[in-house]
Amino acid sequence: MGAIRSLAVYIAMTFLRRIVMLSRSRKFGRYPEAMWANCALGTIQASIALLVLLSVVHPAFAVNPDLETVLTGSRQRIEKLDYRATGRITRVEGNGKRTSYKFVGKAHWFPDGLRLLCEISGPGSEEKTSLLLHMSVSGHVTIEAVLPGEKAASVLPFERWNDPLVGTDFSYEDMVESQFFWKNQRLLAPEKYGARDCFVLKSMSGFQDRTYYDSVTSWIDRGILYPVHVVKTLRRTGQQREFIYYGLRQVGGVWSATQVEAKVQGKPGSSMLVIEGGSGKANLGRKDFDIGQSGDRGTKAK
Repeated sequence: MGAIRSLAVYIAMTFLRRIVMLSRSRKFGRYPEAMWANCALGTIQASIALLVLLSVVHPAFAVNPDLETVLTGSRQRIEKLDYRATGRITRVEGNGKRTSYKFVGKAHWFPDGLRLLCEISGPGSEEKTSLLLHMSVSGHVTIEAVLPGEKAASVLPFERWNDPLVGTDFSYEDMVESQFFWKNQRLLAPEKYGARDCFVLKSMSGFQDRTYYDSVTSWIDRGILYPVHVVKTLRRTGQQREFIYYGLRQVGGVWSATQVEAKVQGKPGSSMLVIEGGSGKANLGRKDFDIGQSGDRGTKAK
């Protein structure tokens, strides 16, 4: 490493010395424009060589192999999704009161990204919410919904993405893991979460990301590359929403959680999404994600 760095410095100094020698030469005055052009070209070549070599030896320019492992593993897990699931979402109040909703969902990764369709019903027979979330290969999310009392699907305005989903601690955009596809990613110091050794990934949203979150920090099990704990921080307010994953299992080569608990900072109680049945290899097609005829309820997705 030291020899390569020395070589890079040597190349740069050689070209700089050449410029000084030419500036003192008698011949320099005869062809000033050509000489300066050659000198400039030499300096550019030296700079390129120096940057290339320093990219090999200097950590600031080097690719972090652990970061690449975490992002590749997390994205590939999502890109393999093809499931049907049934279960329930339960909101537990601070005083212990429980309100449960039936949950039916399915998801599949297509060439243009992920589609997730879910239906949440109860506790009354007329209370039903249907959602179709689409996340593109670049992480861009759109949401269509049929809310209680409505007959046709329409685009859910972005202003509502952070609303509580059927009164629980999950928001609408929490149903997909778009943070792994954001451009700004970095690894923090590794930590244990419980008995698990974890990578700690901080995903930071940019202006191009449609999200209410400023950042998402994920504790990802080093062995299976699946999150066991996630903390999402809201833009402007800094309020945090915490998610804890239980009952991790591998089905059809893909890891998943049987239970996800959500908690909102400063709000008593929590909510639990519990998966009770389903199939990890559902062989779904486009026709399985028809939420109905789209209407117009306001702001369209950009």
